[in-house]
Amino acid sequence: MAHADSKLMVIGALAGVAGVSLAAVWYHSLRSRRRDSWPAACLDGPGGSRPGGGLTVVDGGAGGGSALAGQAEVLDRLEALIRCVSELKDEMRALKSALPLLPDQVREEMKSGRTEGGGGAGSRRTTPTRRKRAAAAAGLAARSGGQSSEEAESEGGYMTALTDSDEEEPSPGSPRQEEEEEEEGEEEPVDQLVALLGRVDALHRGDSCGKRQSLDALLEKKEEYGLSASLLWRLARAYCDAHDLADGLEEKKALALSGKEAGAEAVRLNPSCADSHQWYAIMCGLMAEYDTVQNKIKNGFIFKDHLDKAIELKPEDPMSYYLLGRWCYAVAQLSWIERKVATTLFGEPPSATVQDALKNFLKVEDISPGYSKQNYVFLAKCFKDLGQKSQARRMCEAACSMDTVSKEDEDAAKELTVLCPMLGV
Repeated sequence: MAHADSKLMVIGALAGVAGVSLAAVWYHSLRSRRRDSWPAACLDGPGGSRPGGGLTVVDGGAGGGSALAGQAEVLDRLEALIRCVSELKDEMRALKSALPLLPDQVREEMKSGRTEGGGGAGSRRTTPTRRKRAAAAAGLAARSGGQSSEEAESEGGYMTALTDSDEEEPSPGSPRQEEEEEEEGEEEPVDQLVALLGRVDALHRGDSCGKRQSLDALLEKKEEYGLSASLLWRLARAYCDAHDLADGLEEKKALALSGKEAGAEAVRLNPSCADSHQWYAIMCGLMAEYDTVQNKIKNGFIFKDHLDKAIELKPEDPMSYYLLGRWCYAVAQLSWIERKVATTLFGEPPSATVQDALKNFLKVEDISPGYSKQNYVFLAKCFKDLGQKSQARRMCEAACSMDTVSKEDEDAAKELTVLCPMLGV
């Protein structure tokens, strides 16, 4: 509800108070006219000189009884009006204290009503205060009996004005109607984005055809949801899948570059998203395969920085530790010329050992036992390089026992064909 609607409610309430005041003035003027029309004997004191303006009923016949009945009826009406005024004052005080918070509360109610499916164009709410006023109106109508419609409207008009404004539906083109339509329009794209991301995640877990469809679906919606970090890091992931499925060198390089750009944008839009940092690091690692030694080392530093950030944001994600283990193992295998170039360009080369790599691969196994075929292969490599051949053989056996499902599993199977004979497996 907009702030203008709150003002309309207050104006309606003030109009009701004005109606009550007019009713009270009408009552006092009616009583004055009746006092003036009474016989002098009814108003005079015992001596007829009106010493105190006392009221003495002289005639107890039909005329006197009718006057008393009229007074009782007017007093009943006045009592009902006073009750309504008292309730209206209480409501005004509550409304004044609730006005600053009213727009936010109404928006929350509208959102929850749409979520539950209970709200509609024709739904109306009945508050306790409204029920009280309706009951008072019914009582007034019953007591008024044969009074004219004009009198009944004077007494109960303030209530009608308030309830009509409360029940009023927003007219087409009104600010209130436009605001409600904007809120509904904001929710629909969010729901569509959530559905899209869920479908893309399912395609990513599928076969090679599903992975290609995932990239196509994300590219189709990139212009519409291009400012969503959740969509962009998934786009980087889809480029990575497409890179693994591609054959040509130039195609692979172009896909890796596009994925790196999508990952960088995802990090820029949401620096607190672990997945954005993780997939940006992965795409930097892919680009290192096609760059010069200088850019390869530069991308290696970027890779390490963003992996550390991803682990900081999501410390129980086994994939980040697996990637960090791969990085440590690759750094430990750097050639002499690569280390000299890193020293020349960056002051010092990246530093990591086989023990560092082994520590990260074991962390993966600790978080998620049997995480992947490739993780067992790298564990076998680390144990072999450290001279622990019995442990290396156990890792090879564990890797061979796992099914070959993904492209990465196929790469692991190829490495096992070389590694197993060396270890006597």
